[in-house]
Amino acid sequence: MVPADLHDKTVRLQANIERVFIGKPEAVRLVLVGLFAGGHILIEDVPGVGKTTLARALARSIRSSFRRIQFTPDLLPTDILGVPIYNEAEDCFIFKPGPIFANVVLADEINRTTPRTQSSLLEAMNEAQVSVDGATHPLPHPFIVLATQNPHEFEGTFPLPESQLDRFLMRIEIGYPSRDDERRVLATQRLANPLDTLEPVLDGPDVVALQAAVREVRVDDSISDYILEMVARSRQAPELEIGVSPRGGLALSRAAQALALLDGRGYVSPDDVKRLAVPVLAHRVIRRAALSAGKGATERQIIRQIVQATPVPV
Repeated sequence: MVPADLHDKTVRLQANIERVFIGKPEAVRLVLVGLFAGGHILIEDVPGVGKTTLARALARSIRSSFRRIQFTPDLLPTDILGVPIYNEAEDCFIFKPGPIFANVVLADEINRTTPRTQSSLLEAMNEAQVSVDGATHPLPHPFIVLATQNPHEFEGTFPLPESQLDRFLMRIEIGYPSRDDERRVLATQRLANPLDTLEPVLDGPDVVALQAAVREVRVDDSISDYILEMVARSRQAPELEIGVSPRGGLALSRAAQALALLDGRGYVSPDDVKRLAVPVLAHRVIRRAALSAGKGATERQIIRQIVQATPVPV
């Protein structure tokens, strides 16, 4: 079992975020899975469903720095990473960090910028560091990127390449709230923004400790074989041109560990793997060209079919 004090911290953190991000507990859980697993989240949804609120609530709840980057076609890599500036007094260049140097980074509408600027995030997301002019600068810990994109806009957008998508631990959707939840949102926003009074319940070292605890969650060989069977079936699926990479299998295992920690368990169950397979794996596969024009099953549906067909370990 997970130590009671660690489990209590995860419960308090989730409850604190849900005070302002109302009616979407599953989205909050998935973001926390990404945080504790040391991964990044791609939120694919329409504008106005609370993506910025979720990111800001997370940053406030863990007493961490937050930066929002609005991605546009004219955004340059230096606008994100930072740039060396000449200091006349000391006769040298001093690095001025960009907005990527924060604990929680909201990359808003990431598909509106060029592939060159998109690729500037690869090193930061993969290695938690930034290299500029031959110098390497470590990013703060914890570090998580919450990127958003609107799936229904095509003009003026640059679809994320496979290498960029593979850096995201999960791709999730938020969706519209129910009528009752939306009524609660209206009521809480009537006098003031509840984010302004949201108090932190954890701090950075707490999150780092929880990330370390995730790695201690037991993954039995049967669970590893279960994940590997899903990965193998994706590579053999006739609907897919490219199946799940080894990075995808590792991501599913680590995410399942984080979900088990959130549930207060010290071991991964098959249900953890089944619940996370679609958000972790669907954005890592590519359908065949004949199916890419909106015909046939979507990537999510294909992964769901693979999950249903894969024998569950006993």
